[in-house]
Amino acid sequence: MEVARITETLMSVLFLPILNNFIYFAWGAQDPFWIAMGKRVFLLLPVLAIILGYWASVISLLTVPIRAERQAFVNAILITWWDMGRAIFSFWGGVFKCVFTVGLALFGVLRLGLVGVWLTLQDILLIPFRVAGNLFSSAVNPGVPWIAVGMTFFWCTLEAVIFTYVTSPLVMDTLSNMTGEQMSEAFIRVPLFMFMSFVVLGSYAVLSSWTGALKTRDVPSIVKIGVIELVALFVEVVFLYREFVDALVPWFAQHSGGNFSLGIFGTLAIAGITWFGIRGMSWFLFASAGTPTIMAIIQGSGLRAIRTEHIPALQGSFQLLGSLIAELKKEMEWIREKGEEVLASFILPPLQIVAGAINFCTLLITKQHTFRLPFRTLNDLKTARTLLQQPERQTTNASSTSEAVRRRAA
Repeated sequence: MEVARITETLMSVLFLPILNNFIYFAWGAQDPFWIAMGKRVFLLLPVLAIILGYWASVISLLTVPIRAERQAFVNAILITWWDMGRAIFSFWGGVFKCVFTVGLALFGVLRLGLVGVWLTLQDILLIPFRVAGNLFSSAVNPGVPWIAVGMTFFWCTLEAVIFTYVTSPLVMDTLSNMTGEQMSEAFIRVPLFMFMSFVVLGSYAVLSSWTGALKTRDVPSIVKIGVIELVALFVEVVFLYREFVDALVPWFAQHSGGNFSLGIFGTLAIAGITWFGIRGMSWFLFASAGTPTIMAIIQGSGLRAIRTEHIPALQGSFQLLGSLIAELKKEMEWIREKGEEVLASFILPPLQIVAGAINFCTLLITKQHTFRLPFRTLNDLKTARTLLQQPERQTTNASSTSEAVRRRAA
């Protein structure tokens, strides 16, 4: 009967009716949704931890008479309740800190995204100005003569278009006579334009090689390239510029009263003078600088640009976004620390209370706390292996101490 009465008294002390009221209040079943959710977030875990601590404290107090160091054990119980109270307040503060930290992190990510979009738009809008600035910089500073290259390509294209238009009837009649079928101009002009482009570019290439041989005074090269240049001159004058002059004969006849006749020699002479004039003006204006660059690109020999220290580097596209990415790479360590801070602010507050409740249980069993509260960083959280090895170390230390005491007594 005495055992039953003691058990009944103990159970009535452990399971007080007020504990059910605490749980019912913390759950907030009859409250509105948002109030119930707030209670469950802020009160449910602390109430459960307090109840577990209450049960462990009652059982621990019942074991006080049979313990050796009663005063130290009671002090440990009080300190454990102090840690529990501090853990509860740390939990409440940690919830607000977690919300604040997550808000700051989201604000930082949003700001980074907006800045990246803004810088990308700036880069896209500023591309024409950068291209113009680069062209101006390459024009006023020593370097690759891109303007001359562009003008050379433009002039070669213009000559090819003119010669294609002038020689299309002749080529079409010649091919029609050779094949016996009527050729359309659309079918002829595209390959004829490509052929004329190669002819004009090749003419400038021969002229560039010949001037290079003249500068180096390489007589064999001068003779060989000179012969090639004469052949190129003959081909262009007879087949291209002659057709151009023939197209102007009606105009000459109109202004001479109809009694005008150039003849073959007059036509070739005017065509040759036209060739010399066009080649000379275009060569001295832009082709002398653009043709060697084009040949270097085609031959793959590389561009030899003059470099000086005072010339600023050309600005490429997406420069602002590139600087943002470079700065972001430098801040990767800060981003990693910020991520750990957000994770810690989310994990540590509830673990404070869980660790405080576990300390009550370990105090009852081993008379020691397993966790040291409060947790400040994720490194304060111990792994399961560390927690399992900790009692073994304490037992080993206690055995060593007892053995030392026995030796001193002996």
